[in-house]
Amino acid sequence: MIVRDAEERDLPAVVALYADDELGATREQVEDPLPAEYLRAFAAIRDDPRHRLVVAEVEGEVVGTLQLSFVPHLVRRGGERAQVEAVRVAAGQRGSGLGRRLLEWAVDQARERGCVLVQLTTDATRADARRFYASLGFTASHVGMKLPLP
Repeated sequence: MIVRDAEERDLPAVVALYADDELGATREQVEDPLPAEYLRAFAAIRDDPRHRLVVAEVEGEVVGTLQLSFVPHLVRRGGERAQVEAVRVAAGQRGSGLGRRLLEWAVDQARERGCVLVQLTTDATRADARRFYASLGFTASHVGMKLPLP
């Protein structure tokens, strides 16, 4: 497995990974061509040095992805945080250790950058994901709340 920064050509595979579960199927649009909103969001991520959208590739195929963002804070004596979001692994690769290696890569990136904390969120209905993150040492220390905007 290699982890690399996503390129525009990877977007159809990334969006397909997002859509390949109960929650994502209701939120994402896998179309050819992709809706322009995905391209705009990708360009914003690509062009901002505090954000990385990466893919995990096995034998030339995109089989995983995550977004890693670096967030400056005043708390914790001004320590920067790494925020991991949108972690997805292809159905055929789940249970293979690929997700673990992808998250370990993200933690290593945060450590190399000098971050004081790595945080992530996962939907409360994703029991398997919560168990997976706990197995990597993440703790459910806070309660997240969201407000969808129209």
